Amino acid sequence: MFMRLFTSAIFAGALAGLVGGILQLGFVQPVLLMAELYETGQLVHFGAEPEAISISYAGIDLTRDLWSLAFSILIYCGYGLMLVALIGIASEQSLISSRPGLRHGIVWGVAGFVALHLAPSFGLAPEVPGVASADLEARQIWWFATTLATSVALWLFAFARTRLMIALGVILLLAPHIIGAPTVSQFRGPVPPEIASIFASRVLGVGLMAWVVLGATASYIFSRFSPSH
Repeated sequence: MFMRLFTSAIFAGALAGLVGGILQLGFVQPVLLMAELYETGQLVHFGAEPEAISISYAGIDLTRDLWSLAFSILIYCGYGLMLVALIGIASEQSLISSRPGLRHGIVWGVAGFVALHLAPSFGLAPEVPGVASADLEARQIWWFATTLATSVALWLFAFARTRLMIALGVILLLAPHIIGAPTVSQFRGPVPPEIASIFASRVLGVGLMAWVVLGATASYIFSRFSPSH
């Protein structure tokens, strides 16, 4: 059972990390590099004549790009271990089939995206360099609490058998946002808000794609390693 879980997680995480890393290099990194030009003062959007700019692929930097891909693969291997562990628990408890289908895997992947990306972004949107931000420790605590509460809530929505447990899930889902994420005392920063919004949307889009690949691949490999095969 352990090797079944571990193999599913590593292969799925490596593929999802590779897909996410490539998408990040093509869509997220150009926005990030553009934001850094504003952060360092090479570009200015206030108090200067407007100039035409284009967010485009900056070309290959072998060292930077390989490290980006490596970290993406490592991160999604970690996500894969968590996701497959949950699939294994659900399977052992007979909450789902021991051979979940591809569509079930996509649902698991979307749930992971909601818990670790979408729900926290309601209070703490992905940030480009140079924007104002709240205290780092406070943000980390809120992010962790939000992902944990959302994960438990989604589990209850999927598998709870009583209305009380479902109501608890609703409370857990809403609680972090009712309490509120840490905020800054004033908005400031040299980066145009248009750049920040493009960055946030692309980060979430790439995250969704990677999680769909992760869930679908993990579910498929998990099924292939089922004892009934």
